[in-house]
Amino acid sequence: MLNTIWAVMILLAVVYGALFGDLSAVTNAALDGAAEAITLCLTMAGVVALWMGLMEIAKEAGLVRKLTQAIGPFLRFMFPGIPPGHPAMEYIATNIVANVLGLGWACTPAGLKAMKELSNLEKERGFPLGNGMASSEMCTFLILNISSLQLIPVNMIAYRSQYGSAQPTAIVGPAIAATLFSTLVAVVYCKWKEGGK
Repeated sequence: MLNTIWAVMILLAVVYGALFGDLSAVTNAALDGAAEAITLCLTMAGVVALWMGLMEIAKEAGLVRKLTQAIGPFLRFMFPGIPPGHPAMEYIATNIVANVLGLGWACTPAGLKAMKELSNLEKERGFPLGNGMASSEMCTFLILNISSLQLIPVNMIAYRSQYGSAQPTAIVGPAIAATLFSTLVAVVYCKWKEGGK
């Protein structure tokens, strides 16, 4: 569906430019946009490589494990239905730690594995998921993932740097405040829905 929306928007822009504007300007804008997209991709690839490397160093040094243990009480509070030692908890913890460190790229594989393990947990309970249904734990994990408390908004810093911001890290304070608020709202909402069952 999303591909169709983008295709229609592009088609409408080209048709509008041809009928009511200067088609050469549309062509030039498309070429300039493509060049800018390549430049941005290269910048982001460098940022991804740097932070993924730092994440691997943090893993090898045991920092990720320590952070995972530190958020253990929070995870048990948020996911009381997941048995202790279940593989889903490790993946959820890794995902949350990567999100907090602003490593959205690093958290995606852990998030997918967490969802798979949560699906396996439902099968173990005798409730195979079907028809697009999600378990309570899946919904809680998704909401926490979306609210995503971030201490270092790596993406925004990279974008601001790429587009010539004099102070690309000035976004850190507002980003922490906004994501802290969104995460608090997510926690309250999840617990409220859990209590309403």
